[in-house]
Amino acid sequence: MKTILDVCDLCTSFGPVRAVDRVSFSLRSGEVLGLVGESGSGKSVTGFSVIRLLDQPGHISGGRILFHGRDLASETEEGMRQLRGNRIAMIFQDPMMTLNPVLHIDTQMVEAVRAHQKVGVAEARRQARDALGAVGIPSPEERLAAYPHQFSGGMRQRVAIAIALLHNPDVIIADEPTTALDVTIQAQILSEVQRLVRERNTSLIWITHDLSVVAGLADRVAVMYSGRIVEHGPTDPVLDHALHPYTHGLIGSVPSRNRRGQRLAQIPGTTMSIDRRPPGCPFHTRCARAQDVCRTEPPPVSRGAEHTALCFFPMEEAARLEVVQ
Repeated sequence: MKTILDVCDLCTSFGPVRAVDRVSFSLRSGEVLGLVGESGSGKSVTGFSVIRLLDQPGHISGGRILFHGRDLASETEEGMRQLRGNRIAMIFQDPMMTLNPVLHIDTQMVEAVRAHQKVGVAEARRQARDALGAVGIPSPEERLAAYPHQFSGGMRQRVAIAIALLHNPDVIIADEPTTALDVTIQAQILSEVQRLVRERNTSLIWITHDLSVVAGLADRVAVMYSGRIVEHGPTDPVLDHALHPYTHGLIGSVPSRNRRGQRLAQIPGTTMSIDRRPPGCPFHTRCARAQDVCRTEPPPVSRGAEHTALCFFPMEEAARLEVVQ
């Protein structure tokens, strides 16, 4: 498959603080990449960096973001305006970051269509109506005349997804768009997104802290900790045989993996603030496998079957023991 997006050693800083530190990944046509990590790991900042929607003083301080070979890290703001919403789109956690509360849905969607296409209002409205229907909103013609507050939270998120899909973008970045929804609505939206991505061959970066979502949605997983990707590979190998102790801890802390009546497993300690990132491996303060070298030296890349981890002492032996048992 053709590579659509190639992120190489991306660094994003807020003043002297580096929130994203040498992050690299690629995205192929029609592929879904799950970007996973705790709050504060840098996954959302990575997404905002790719589409260049960083609030000041945030800025890209290093690396490249190659979109069809075009480096977005050095692209002009005018060039980015032509790409955003057209070739690259974003779905936010809060749909009201996309929707204007005082405008009808049709006004907002027609404007979004005509921002990138030279079409009349009638044609733009037809495209908007079809987009609402495609994401499962009933009576789309009638709902175009509604205001955002007249929709439920799940329906508002469907509208935001419809807007992101208006121009059949090559890449969609979804920043935890189902986090605030109940599990039933979440499952419906995930099913719709999977169907639409498959039908349109759209590449998707799904940012989440929920491993169960990634397990059923993503082709590949990148696990972030303290601004770095610490493990990266195809979904099944990463989730079935995690190499990095942090990934192993995340999987172990999923409630369904704990026996009834027992205390939930958890990773000890808390994520350290990125402005106080320790030397060596950033996870060593919480890692039971850490040794002296982990506290002083940057971890090497440990290679497994088609996936990698930044770790001196990967979980390969522990993973084999689990399989044997």
